[in-house]
Amino acid sequence: MRSVHAYRACIAAFVLILGAPAAAAPPPALSYDAIFADDVNGRSPSQLAWSPDGRTLAWVDDDGLWSLDLASGASGKPQQILRRADLESEIASYQWSPRGDSLVLESGGDLFLLALPGHALRRLTETAAVEKDPKFSPDGTRIAFVRGFNLYLFDLASGAERALTQDGKENEIVNGAPDWLYWEEIWHRNPTGYWWSPDGRSIAYYRFDEHEVPAHPIVDDGIRIPKVAWQKYPKPGDTNPAVRIGVLDLGSGKTTWMETGDPAQYLARVAWTPDGAALAIQAMNRSQSRLDLLRCTAADGHCGTLLTESSPTWINVVDDMRFLPDGRFLWMSEHDGEHSGWRQLFLYGPDGKQIRQVTPDGWVLSSLERVPEAGEKDPWVLFTGYRRDGGSVLSAVDRQVVRVPLLGGPAEVLTPEPGGHSALAAPHTGSWVHTWSTADVPDRAEVRLAGARKVVPLPYMAPAKYDPAALPKSEFLTVPGPGGVLLPARLIKPVPFDPGRRYPVIMFQYGGPASQTVVNRWDRGRRSLFHKRMAQLGFAVLTVDGQNTVFFGQEGENLDFRHMGEASLAAQLAAVDYLKQQSWADMKNIGLWGWSGGGFTTLYCLLHKPGVWKAGVAGAPVTDWRLYDSVYTERFLRTPQDNEDGYRESSPITYADRLKDHLLIVHGLADDNVHPQNSVQMIDRLVHAGRPVEEAFYPGEKHGMKPPSIRHFFERMEEYWTRTLQTIEVENVEVR
Repeated sequence: MRSVHAYRACIAAFVLILGAPAAAAPPPALSYDAIFADDVNGRSPSQLAWSPDGRTLAWVDDDGLWSLDLASGASGKPQQILRRADLESEIASYQWSPRGDSLVLESGGDLFLLALPGHALRRLTETAAVEKDPKFSPDGTRIAFVRGFNLYLFDLASGAERALTQDGKENEIVNGAPDWLYWEEIWHRNPTGYWWSPDGRSIAYYRFDEHEVPAHPIVDDGIRIPKVAWQKYPKPGDTNPAVRIGVLDLGSGKTTWMETGDPAQYLARVAWTPDGAALAIQAMNRSQSRLDLLRCTAADGHCGTLLTESSPTWINVVDDMRFLPDGRFLWMSEHDGEHSGWRQLFLYGPDGKQIRQVTPDGWVLSSLERVPEAGEKDPWVLFTGYRRDGGSVLSAVDRQVVRVPLLGGPAEVLTPEPGGHSALAAPHTGSWVHTWSTADVPDRAEVRLAGARKVVPLPYMAPAKYDPAALPKSEFLTVPGPGGVLLPARLIKPVPFDPGRRYPVIMFQYGGPASQTVVNRWDRGRRSLFHKRMAQLGFAVLTVDGQNTVFFGQEGENLDFRHMGEASLAAQLAAVDYLKQQSWADMKNIGLWGWSGGGFTTLYCLLHKPGVWKAGVAGAPVTDWRLYDSVYTERFLRTPQDNEDGYRESSPITYADRLKDHLLIVHGLADDNVHPQNSVQMIDRLVHAGRPVEEAFYPGEKHGMKPPSIRHFFERMEEYWTRTLQTIEVENVEVR
């Protein structure tokens, strides 16, 4: 590998030898020390949580746990209620007690109780095992939690602890928590798998039987004798975990199992009805084309169907089913009437009959932030979403917070400014935390007080390692796509930019259903800063989303049904066509990269259109869809038995012998999401096809790598782009 710095020195010397006029030196590029500093994005509140009365806001920062009492209005000052030094480890999670007089903390795998006021810290557990997902009972006298693969109960008065389930065992039975498949693909990395009843007498919980699920080895080669961990991981067509939902009576210890039907189906969401008499369970068939909302009586487990949705392709499951105090409920649907294909919110009666649409026409729901509470005279809903009637696909790069009356009336856009806005609503008071950013301005946060236009800024230390205003800016635009449709794009031009010069271009993408990479919000990860650094070094960076992404609703996503890759390829080819029209783009030096789904798309593009791109970087790519997990893959491709041609044609490994361009494949060796066997098998196929390929494997790293590995990867990728996307070839440069 040639040194990036050696390259630049040689290129600079080459230019001087030719006698090119000297130009003013540009400001130094953002350094990797700055990009990977612990406080690179500044210190801002995280894990924000409202007290049950909605009058106090808590949050975590590097110094510990803080609270802000809003009873004093805008004059309130933050109070530190726990120092970071008081714990041996970071605060992984915390939860308010129902009375707001204490907090339960999860730290270092143990549980602690923090009393308020007084701030006395009490250790609740001290075991070698990990305790997680603690939740107070509705009366605040007990705490349920998960240890290992069982559900436990802790009595705060007596200090007594008891196991509520006892048959949990690794890779066999999981109680009270989602298994890996549900955690990743059904709940989208939400760790909970149990729910207190409103009266605190029962707990509903998941039980997964994984005996028949195939296991995949995760090998730790970082020690003298390698260690193997076995992960239950069903691939397309394999046996999935058998799942049941039980209601455990805490008095008798007896569990009543809900009669949900086929144990092979997905039980995707669970919620108690407000009266505590029943559970609302979303049951979905394995092909994910039908979803039934069941009402299951807690006492006897009998289930009836409240409503059913079906699709010729698949149903997207989200978290926006919420009960109102009177038994009515809010339901998100993409399959209703004239607005089919776009997420809308609807009000239903307790009997499952639709009452009305809640989201305004022309708006698309992203997330539901607040539902009406008991006793409201003018009940209202708060949601985050975007317009789709603004005449431009670029409306969806922003997210606005919108307030709308439950029973009809004009909607109020509370955040009309461009950018990515979000809301965390307080119970009872109507106040909410407003967080917002743009692609070039980092996160800011404030509390908006109900009934007034006053705001309370939250503590935020501006990033000290760099000046965001001095970095290259993002331009949002559209590029012509297939059939004349306009595709959303984001461009970062080199700095300084000379339209008379030609610049190499790095294209970044993800592709695939439910994805969106062209967004007008600050990326708190390091990738955005890396792209800005590359622009400072003379590269243009272009991102284009295709017709199969969020911008085009489920109708666009359906382009991936039974065949993955074609829609993403079409979008990236459209991006190349756009670059051909730009006099500054060096069409001989175009690179393409992405991670995960973007790694798959990179390989698919390079192998289906060799020669269009000069080089590609595929990070943690799916190379054969038969190797990925069952839920995600079958949603789009169905099973290999049902769609053999679709699997073969959608998998980059099928076309390995077509490779003509430079290729770097990157993978973490402990990746439990996209297993490294994807890259191993791809490289093996390339070797047998006689095609050159570069590799970078990172020991101990999972799907989302951490520093220093991610820094090493970015430095490696910078060297790679500098070497492959330059017209001046420099030989015999020392490897460093």
